[in-house]
Amino acid sequence: MAAGFGGKWVGLRMRGDGNGFVENPDGTKHWGLHGAAGLLLRAPAPDGTALILLQHRALWTHDGGTWSLPGGARDSHETAAEAAVREALEEAGIAAEAIRVRGEQVTAVAPSGWTYTTVVADVVEALPVTPNNESVEIAWIPEGEVELRPLHPAFALVWPELRIGYRDEA
Repeated sequence: MAAGFGGKWVGLRMRGDGNGFVENPDGTKHWGLHGAAGLLLRAPAPDGTALILLQHRALWTHDGGTWSLPGGARDSHETAAEAAVREALEEAGIAAEAIRVRGEQVTAVAPSGWTYTTVVADVVEALPVTPNNESVEIAWIPEGEVELRPLHPAFALVWPELRIGYRDEA
C-alpha cells in the first residue's frame, strides 16, 4: 500500500523510493508512489516567443511514442519542484543550476490520491540536451507547434490551460 494514497504498489521498484505504480479503485494505474511531477521548461526563441522542452517518450514507456514534459515519480523526500528538476537532469541532461522555477500547478488528481504536478520554469537559452533511454528524442519545440505533435493524453488535456496560465505569471 502506498502511504497516504489508499492504492497499492504494482511492479518492480527501481532507484528512488517513489518508483512504482499506485492503483486506483477501478484498476487504472499511475506512476509514482508519492505522486509525479513534470517540468514545463521554457527558453526564449529568437522571435521573442517561447521554446518548450518536450520529450518524445520511448515506445516501452507508458503511452510511449507520444510527446510530453520531462518528468516522473516523486521520491518521499522531494517537493514537486525538486522531482521535476531532477527528472530534467535525468531525462534531458539539463543541470539544476540552469533552471529558474517560477511556479507549479497540480494538473491531475486520481481517486487513489495520486497527483501530478506541473512545475513551470525558465532557462536563459535553449540549452543542449542529452536524452536517456526513456526518450526517443528530447527537443526544444516552438510554443505554437506543441499541439501539432502526438501528445501524451494527459498532457494534451492540460496544455491549453498551462500555456495560458504561465503567461499570466510573467
